[in-house]
Amino acid sequence: MPELPEIRAHAHRLDEAFRGATLTAFRAISFTALKTVAPDPRTAIGEPVVEIGSRGKFLLVAFAPVTFVVHLMQGGRLVPDEKQSAKPRNGMARWVFDDHDALLLTEAGRERKAGIWVVTNDAGPHDISTVEHLHTLGPDADRVSLDELTAIAAEAGASRLHGVLRNQRRLAGLGRRLANEICWTARLSPFATTNRLAQAQLTALRAAIIDCIEESYRDELTRDHMARSADRVAHVHHRAGEPCDRCGDVIREVEYRSYVVDYCATCQTGGKVLADNTTSKFLK
Repeated sequence: MPELPEIRAHAHRLDEAFRGATLTAFRAISFTALKTVAPDPRTAIGEPVVEIGSRGKFLLVAFAPVTFVVHLMQGGRLVPDEKQSAKPRNGMARWVFDDHDALLLTEAGRERKAGIWVVTNDAGPHDISTVEHLHTLGPDADRVSLDELTAIAAEAGASRLHGVLRNQRRLAGLGRRLANEICWTARLSPFATTNRLAQAQLTALRAAIIDCIEESYRDELTRDHMARSADRVAHVHHRAGEPCDRCGDVIREVEYRSYVVDYCATCQTGGKVLADNTTSKFLK
């Protein structure tokens, strides 16, 4: 799933291409695409794009009266649509503009979990607090202060660090790849207990969050499209069996049913190897 750096960079590309374009039509091609009933998306017809921005893992297509909040999920993409075919492959929804390419939401596969929420801009075009299931979204991960991060770690109690980083209610925009990369960069065990982290470790964690997001963002901006998962920056993520970029030790993994946690034992766990099953006693 695209994470904060990919979403933010893609928003930047789309904003450069579509800002100021006047909307002439909006069509939900798939009945599952539009998640809200009101306000009517046609409220934006005749209005120019004010900005295409992002919040966590969400793209925000803002017009003066309303904002379209778009979540791509795993296989979704929001792309310029020059052809505007009647039945676009994997098409979910389309924004049509006057004298301009259209904008097409697609989603590969059959799950159809990508979605669009339409919200009024009474509280500002980037306020999504009124959207069901999104009102508890935490701050964008790279914009949290050290004091805020310290409070988040304390509130998480005896939770494992990797899970806290991926919890969108605590920090918005981080997924499995960045959680792996951040723990490695900060030299912390992915299974460290958050409320036991020392202040120096929290300082290192915040620096790692900012550095990893910035590194991925800069890399993403070198492209003209959203990178495939396999092409994104990775020092440990999905690199099990390869040498660590920092110390040369082999990168290891703890495997779950639907994902893996990658780490370097020398850099992160004092040389201790974590057992590769979900019922083990993980290193704290």
